[in-house]
Amino acid sequence: MPEILLRSADTILTMDDDRRELTTADILIRNGKIAAIGQQLTTTGEIIDARGCLVTPGLVNTHHHLFQTLTRAVPGAQDAALFGWLKTLYPIWEGFGPEEIHVSALTGLAELALSGCSLSSDHLYLYPNGARLDDSIAAAAEVGLRFHPTRGAMSIGESEGGLPPDTLVEDEAAILEDCIRVIDAFHDPSEGSMCQVGVAPCSPFTVSRDLMREAAALARDKGVRLHTHLAENDEDVAYSLERFGCRPGQYVEDLGWTGADVWHAHCVKLDAREIDLFARSRTGVAHCPCSNCRLGSGIAPLVEMRAAGVPLGLGVDGSASNDTGNLVAEARQAMLLQRVAEGADAMSARTALEIATRGGADILGRPECGRLAPGKRADIAVWDMSGIEAAGNWDPAALLLAGPMHVRDLLVDGRQIVRDGCLVTIELGRVVAQQNALARRLESR
Repeated sequence: MPEILLRSADTILTMDDDRRELTTADILIRNGKIAAIGQQLTTTGEIIDARGCLVTPGLVNTHHHLFQTLTRAVPGAQDAALFGWLKTLYPIWEGFGPEEIHVSALTGLAELALSGCSLSSDHLYLYPNGARLDDSIAAAAEVGLRFHPTRGAMSIGESEGGLPPDTLVEDEAAILEDCIRVIDAFHDPSEGSMCQVGVAPCSPFTVSRDLMREAAALARDKGVRLHTHLAENDEDVAYSLERFGCRPGQYVEDLGWTGADVWHAHCVKLDAREIDLFARSRTGVAHCPCSNCRLGSGIAPLVEMRAAGVPLGLGVDGSASNDTGNLVAEARQAMLLQRVAEGADAMSARTALEIATRGGADILGRPECGRLAPGKRADIAVWDMSGIEAAGNWDPAALLLAGPMHVRDLLVDGRQIVRDGCLVTIELGRVVAQQNALARRLESR
């Protein structure tokens, strides 16, 4: 792989251990890593002119359901809370198959890349008509993003008191067997890996306690991470109290679902005891502010969690509940919501961007990502600050206050994925046409 030199960036927001902010500086990339950061660096390789630009680490998305990009703005689900929203969409998702999973993942990952995301997780928890996690993993390889897919699952259908229809649930032994298959086939634990797999039963209202326990044991035996939804809204907490006789925090603690290898999505309704539990156990939280707003779930206590020391990352969540997948816009929303809840000084633009970069990378167990420093992976977002969005901006590093919502360039492991605002790894027009055709086919059913 030839050297690349990002030259003369107006500002580099490193998110390194010292949170350095450099002006008129360069980044030298060699063999997928950052070789040097400084001024007047030289190379015999490719040069990318970064004058007029802000450079940040690539953003990290810690919670998504890529398959949902095929069901944006569905009538009947547009104004529903979580449980009603799910019940409207489950019958549509029953019509998915391998093609739907693959094309929706291509679409969602392309959208993330254009918003500056270099590393994304995905939570795929339904597998109708022969669909497999392999379909999403193939899409990530095509787009070129670093990927952390999780083998989700639902096993408790309506007939047993769960929320999903019985047609979308799986046998628990088969779930665990397929978890082993995908981990053995795709999980690469090495530093700089492009694919690491997690285990992710969908939620307390779609799987049994036994599956949660066995999934945790399997994941730890295999050395992979654990993920699920938790305490998303009042309905979610009420279900836990009625069904299990305890709050969500106690539920996951009892089942072995706390620790530095676990991250939970949403956590909008964590109370003070649960926040303390997560801080002490180093259990991570994927904060999804746009989806939480869209479904009326509430404002997560992000300021309180951060003050307590809970590891925090950012997630766009599924595009049926966001209904977009723009990670820099998600970071802005996170900042603004905390200011609504806690005051204008509750969260700075830099803090929100830190959660969206090194915070998310740490939750996914990828400390080699999410920051710009020699020896770290060359996952780099270049933001053109010369356009109308930043005109008059006094502080380019405050990207979330005044700056573009799409990157000019994105590099992942030193490979250019977005160049001059265009995705270069896949033919985006063809993918969009396929996506729209599949959506119309689902609608006609």
